Amino acid sequence: MKKRRNAGKKKRTKAHSRQNKAAMLCITFVVSVLLVVLLFEGHSLKLKIDANDRKTAQLEQKIAEENQRTKDINDLQSYMQSDEYLEKAAKEKLGLIKDNEILFKESQ
Repeated sequence: MKKRRNAGKKKRTKAHSRQNKAAMLCITFVVSVLLVVLLFEGHSLKLKIDANDRKTAQLEQKIAEENQRTKDINDLQSYMQSDEYLEKAAKEKLGLIKDNEILFKESQ
């Protein structure tokens, strides 16, 4: 009788062993597929991050250029409101001179 019990127990153990192996193979396959998907997505995200970093650098460069342009415009505005600019413009455009200045014209 003991032999019959042991034989039945061995069959059940072999069946469980096969089921465990099949389950482990399925789990390994699923984990492998997930790993591949995660690696692919990680690579895609890295490419997007790199593209965004390049775009950010370009935008920062444009901001710096525009800030310099704004400074140049403000400097020009300040110069155009100065007495020096007004005198220069009056001499060049209107031909005006100061009281103590002598105007020389080239003969043609």
